[in-house]
This record gives sequence, structure tokens and C-alpha cells, in this order.
Amino acid sequence: MSDCIFCKIAEREIPAKIVYEDDKVLCFHDINPQAPVHALLIPKKHVASMDDLNDEDRELMGHVVLKIKEIAKTLGLENGYRVVNNCGEDGMQEVKHFHFHILGKRQMLWPPG
Repeated sequence: MSDCIFCKIAEREIPAKIVYEDDKVLCFHDINPQAPVHALLIPKKHVASMDDLNDEDRELMGHVVLKIKEIAKTLGLENGYRVVNNCGEDGMQEVKHFHFHILGKRQMLWPPG
């Protein structure tokens, strides 16, 4: 999608501090971190949100989810981490490209505060 900031990052049109990349996914550090470690994991395929996933995305989403633990280890999150997906306006999704936040290196209180 031509106006999607995450697609532009995946296409290297916008720089990012890359954590991990393969042919299906890209993980990079968040520019507005909410924890000492805060990375974003995106599929390279543009999918606007969790609500836009379909049966054709099963294999891709399995790949995305299984990469989280590998990336967390790479980021040194040996004491635990939080994985978050915001979906839609009420879910506070800011970028309309499906992604997971991987947060760690501090206790993640709920509710946030």
C-alpha cells in the first residue's frame, strides 16, 4: 500500500533500526518506545488489521507468531515480555498495518499506569 508507513519501512523507503528480517516479516525498534525494549513485528504483506486477516493468511500469521519468541530472545528478554496487538479505533491502532508490539525489560503493569 503506497501510503502505509510500515510498508514504506519494509521497502526501505523510510529508515528504521531493524531487529530481524526474512522474506515474510520485518521487526524494527519503535520510534516512540513505551518500555526499555519496544519492537514492532510486521508481516511484509499489507494487512490493515487483525480484522482483515483471512484464511489465506493462516501460514503467514503462524510464521509471525512463532518468530516472536526468537526475536524476544535476540532482544535479551529472558525475564519475560508482553506482546500486544491493537485493532481498530477503539483498540488504539495508530498505523493501519497489522503488527505486534514486543515490549520488555520492565514489568508491564495492567492496566497501564
